[in-house]
Amino acid sequence: MDSKILMPGVRPREVWAWSAFDFANSGYTTVVLTAVFNAYFVSVVAGDAPWATFAWTCIIAASNAASLVLMPVVGAVADAAAKKKLWLFAATACAVAGTVGLAFCGPGTIALAALMVIVSNIGYNVGETLNSAFLPEIARPEAVGKVSGWGWSFGYCGGLVTLGASLVLVEGGGALGLDMDARIAGTMLVTAAVFLLASIPIFTLLKERAKPRGGAARSFSDLCLESFRETLRTAKSLGQYRDFAWLSLCGFLYQSGIAVVITLSAVYAGEVMGFTTTDTLLLVFLVNITAAAGAFGFGYLQDRIGHKRALGLTLLVWVAMIVCAAFATTRPVFWVAANLAGLAMGSSQSAGRAMVALLSPESRSAEFFSFWNMALWTAAIVGPLAYGSVTWITGNDHRLAIGVTGLFFVAALCALTPLNLERGMRAAGRREEKAGA
Repeated sequence: MDSKILMPGVRPREVWAWSAFDFANSGYTTVVLTAVFNAYFVSVVAGDAPWATFAWTCIIAASNAASLVLMPVVGAVADAAAKKKLWLFAATACAVAGTVGLAFCGPGTIALAALMVIVSNIGYNVGETLNSAFLPEIARPEAVGKVSGWGWSFGYCGGLVTLGASLVLVEGGGALGLDMDARIAGTMLVTAAVFLLASIPIFTLLKERAKPRGGAARSFSDLCLESFRETLRTAKSLGQYRDFAWLSLCGFLYQSGIAVVITLSAVYAGEVMGFTTTDTLLLVFLVNITAAAGAFGFGYLQDRIGHKRALGLTLLVWVAMIVCAAFATTRPVFWVAANLAGLAMGSSQSAGRAMVALLSPESRSAEFFSFWNMALWTAAIVGPLAYGSVTWITGNDHRLAIGVTGLFFVAALCALTPLNLERGMRAAGRREEKAGA
């Protein structure tokens, strides 16, 4: 691996370990939120009731709202004590335990399913943020796009592994005498196992290079109070970091649309296109291949043509995907839409993460990533709730709901236009000079 890509002292195996966490947690989002449990909740746990889709979006919204409140505290505490890995371990434990709990859900277990989704998704959200905060520690500024792209593409490989194992279990479970409920439970256990095993490298190989923020040791309550003050400080400083502010708005808008695709694509495939669980698993499996290629390729492309242009290009792909999905009446057209989503999925999120790494002051990286993820989690509340509300109001008109989703991507393109990356990087550099003065 070229030393010009990595920060001084960073070993290639540390980058691999960092990317392995993307491998670990991608199976969770792919199987639990995208391909299996969301559709299972709507059709089986909630009995395909008229309010089932809206109930699922409310559960997702609740988990993201809790993350929105919790993550600023965790981010600031992790920065202050320079213990991101410790908090990452706790988040991973919550995500794995919650996923195991989903294996015990079945018809009518709405409360248990809601609790386990909330616990596991909070763990995923917090862990994803802390993992992202390591990016500026391991990659040089001019190479964060490449390294971020490596993580996303390797993450999709993790999604493929988990999906493949789940597909084998769903298809072959009948020969073992397992009914569909038992097979779905098995996919949750497989997902938890992959998450647990693949997260081990980041805890054993990646060094934490951040330094505690000086002064005497402080209590947890003091750090919590400080974290809220820092969150307010970040919000108040958006005038100084105006390009980070534009990026946060853009991220909120496009992530609102992406959140719909992640949490409701299997529901849409089942309700509108008549897909079975096996159909959906196969579709998402192949789409993850497209997504891995897209994340890897766009990682290099964004460093070549610029992060802003690359992100704008992916947003155009998202708009095209929405048009295809909304008007699809045959499976081939829907497959085109799904693969467009895969192409844009990892690349848009990778580009956003890389730009945050460039626009955040080094000593406040976890704080800025926390603020960024607050915008994304707000989007993860707004997007699915908007979709769920449309289906509830219109008597399950999923085509109209996906059409409304497209407006988020159009608005994101508008928010991206005034962003100036070089100006934003200079602002972050000036802040670092003052902090070190």
